[in-house]
Amino acid sequence: MGKVPAGGKATSLTFANSLTIYVEISVVMLQSDLEIPPDRISMITAEESMSQTRKHFTAAEKMAILRRHLLEQVPVSDLCDEYGIHPTLFYRWQKQLFENGAAAFEYRPKSGQDAASKKITALEEKLVRKNEVLSELMEEHIKLEKALDA
Repeated sequence: MGKVPAGGKATSLTFANSLTIYVEISVVMLQSDLEIPPDRISMITAEESMSQTRKHFTAAEKMAILRRHLLEQVPVSDLCDEYGIHPTLFYRWQKQLFENGAAAFEYRPKSGQDAASKKITALEEKLVRKNEVLSELMEEHIKLEKALDA
């Protein structure tokens, strides 16, 4: 690894496939009359940003966040800071809610009722076929009785 400049920092990154990358990070001082002490400069290294994991919100969690904004009038910026989300993500959720909100008011038979009605329909069709076969057999039976009596 090369020489680390004054005020700089060397770090290494190790990935899942055991590949290690050495990174040199240097602090550049501003060329101005105002001097900033090095302990006041904050940096996010590549290693720190790589360790952050993405949070996946459930539909109920998204709805609770949107409800707080719409009903309780909590500012979007406060919600985004609290939940660690970007405002564009919040507005995307809000857009999805408004675009798909009509589906909540549409009539849909419950899945249990839908399955039961399909089963009833199938059984009624089966009963009709059984009655047709039975009537054909009775008709043939009557014809045979008449032929034997004659």
